[in-house]
This record gives sequence, C-alpha cells and structure tokens, in this order.
Amino acid sequence: MSDVMEIEQIVETKPKKMPMSTSLDKESIREAYEDVRSDLTERDWCVFKYDGARIIHTVSGSEFEEFKGQFTDGERAFGYLRVQMGDEMSKRRKFLLLTWIGPEVGVLQRAKMSTDKAVIKDVINNFAVELQAESQAELDLDLFRDALNRAGGANYGTGIRN
Repeated sequence: MSDVMEIEQIVETKPKKMPMSTSLDKESIREAYEDVRSDLTERDWCVFKYDGARIIHTVSGSEFEEFKGQFTDGERAFGYLRVQMGDEMSKRRKFLLLTWIGPEVGVLQRAKMSTDKAVIKDVINNFAVELQAESQAELDLDLFRDALNRAGGANYGTGIRN
C-alpha cells in the first residue's frame, strides 16, 4: 500500500457572498417613521425591508390586515405600528417595533438580524414595545395590544370589564 491518499476533487459551488454590513436609507425610513408618529396623518404603520444589504422603506398604510400581509415566510423585515390604546377614561397612542423573521429564513440571516435591528433603531427610537415574530399567527393585533397594555403600567377605568 502506498502512503499517498487519493483525494477526491470537490466541485465547489461558490456560496453567495453577502455583504457584512447593512446600510439604511435613513431619509425615507425617517420620513415614514415620523409620518406614523404624527397625529395629522391616517397612516398607522410602515414596513422596512431589505434591498440587498440596504434596509429601505417599502410601504405604509392604515389597515392592520394590509400590514400583516406585508410579511412573507422567506424574508426578514421590520415594522413600525401605531395602536390606539386606553379605556373609557383616556385614549392614547402607543407604538410597537416589530422584527419579522420568516420561518424559511436561513440561519445566517437570522443571526444577522440582531445587529441589523441595532442599525434601524438609530432612526426608529421611540416605541413602547419591541416584539419579534416568526409566523403569521404571531401577527395578531390582540397580541400586540396585550403586550402594549402590559408595558403601559397602571390601567385605570370604571372597573367594568368586558
């Protein structure tokens, strides 16, 4: 026997290169963010998605079902949502930052979301609750209201419960 080992050649399919750093379209993200925060507009939400290694504002709207429809299984995204809260004694608007990681998103892209979230929080920095959703079932307005209610502290009212 010879001491030389045969080495099989492995056909290399070059992996898709992903840029390491994520950038933002800060101007469009800031405009959409301020638009949702404003009491002068009807828009209650905005969504930010990836365009390569850049996060951009993609859409804004007012109906929650339309917001929910923006998130698909194979993508990562962020959402910013305004929710009317309160009881019969006082009404107030609360804001929620949503990180969406679809169930078909790969491991490396999932891991990168924590650093990307820090990048987007440079612009979106005023919210009562931050949630992460990974399935359509988690995109539920009642779940969001409950999380905002818990974060809001004391709840006063007349004591009448539904």
